[in-house]
Amino acid sequence: MSYVIGVDLGTSAVKTVLVDRSGRVAYEVSEAYPLIQPKAGYSEQKPEDWVDATIVSLKKLLEISAVQPSEIEGVSFSGQMHGLVLVNQEGKVLRNAILWNDTRTTPQCRRIEETLGGQLLSIARNRALEGFTLPKILWVQEHEPELLDQASLFLLPKDYVRYRLTGDYAMDYSDAAGTLLLDVAGKTWSEDILNAFQLKSSLCPKLVESFDEVGTLLPEIADQTGLLASTKVFAGGADNACGAIGAGILSEGQTMCSIGTSGVVLSYEERKNLDFEGKVHFFNHGEKDAFYIMGVTLAAGYSLTWFKDTFAPQQSFDHLLAGVDQIPPGSGGLLFTPYIVGERTPHPDANIRGSFIGMDAGHKLPHFARAVMEGITFSLRESIDILRDAGKKVDEVISIGGGTKNETWLQMQADIFNAAIVKLESEQGPAMGAAMLAAYGCGWFASLQDCSAAFIRPAKRYEPNAEAAAAYEKLFSLYQQVYPQTSRLSEGLAEFR
Repeated sequence: MSYVIGVDLGTSAVKTVLVDRSGRVAYEVSEAYPLIQPKAGYSEQKPEDWVDATIVSLKKLLEISAVQPSEIEGVSFSGQMHGLVLVNQEGKVLRNAILWNDTRTTPQCRRIEETLGGQLLSIARNRALEGFTLPKILWVQEHEPELLDQASLFLLPKDYVRYRLTGDYAMDYSDAAGTLLLDVAGKTWSEDILNAFQLKSSLCPKLVESFDEVGTLLPEIADQTGLLASTKVFAGGADNACGAIGAGILSEGQTMCSIGTSGVVLSYEERKNLDFEGKVHFFNHGEKDAFYIMGVTLAAGYSLTWFKDTFAPQQSFDHLLAGVDQIPPGSGGLLFTPYIVGERTPHPDANIRGSFIGMDAGHKLPHFARAVMEGITFSLRESIDILRDAGKKVDEVISIGGGTKNETWLQMQADIFNAAIVKLESEQGPAMGAAMLAAYGCGWFASLQDCSAAFIRPAKRYEPNAEAAAAYEKLFSLYQQVYPQTSRLSEGLAEFR
């Protein structure tokens, strides 16, 4: 039997999965590591914690599976995007990694906008947001210049872990696209952006495809994990790119909706010159010479978690949602906007906050719970509409994440998106995408599409209900009026937070 391993380096833990040639996940292991928050708005981690947890996870994976090391042909990676790791000439980390959810860099974002103007969207294809890597580099440039002077390279989280396992420096295009330093269409580091901020081009690692072999395991890593030193290691990709691969989003017309802590609508794209004016993200895919368009709802599943923890802390999610299927579309005239931590798409607004509109004395807990689910889905519908407005046909959506655990929510997605929703038989998200990159890199399949056909199987399909879809069209138009009518109120309330 032959296997590959997918390593998914998340924000709270690393997950490793052992996958056989049929796409079956034979075993999986997760190892947590801490988050460091030295100040409000700061979010950091120690890169060595990632390395240690990955080594432990790989070792446990081999131990519990009892698979022979010779049966494992390759390893690849998925990783949290945007995090800044600075290393010196000896490969030593110079400071804690600054993560994707760190918000200290608002002044640097404004500096980027003022310096580059329209050049930013034409080259990097994305707006300057606090999550991206360039603002973090500029923060270090301004506040810790001596460290930037010592830096030989900047890396992203998974790329640092892979370097520690192989001794090879590289970054794939899908992750590089989230730095604001990549010419996304040209697939090269942008000298114009680097020069605008007096950054040396040598700070950027070599660029590779997600499925490229970048080395084998160092002997000491092989000893610590139990894997063979000859095990092939492939570059891997950004978590969202790997999530797309793991959901089979590998050809034109394919779209997925992922509802986790945040929510993502992601669609495959081959046209490199589309202009969305920064309304959505436009990144390189893990598939060669392809891209993906992505809209983000910052608080998707998190909105439901917040609601439960605040208003029904003693109830399980199953108990909380038990009555929502009895409430008709519109939740009895109650609307919720999921802006509880700000919003990303289509409103990149850090000050906007959520709201319930239309509360009356007849509303009970199930009305509010359903309104939260509807509000989250309306927010994701806004990203769906951006895709449709660009001429993309969205009549089928692969649904993954926490939103697939509730039948009512799956049907709600079909009705609100007015598209068929497909639930997968087995869903491993980015870890499966990483494993598929390794399987393709090892030559198991002639293409990622062939790998997808073998590994990914639909379980159930939900068609839109015509009556509910019509009701949701009216409700969605009302939902879209809430943001412009509450944005000034949220701005005024910001000083009291």
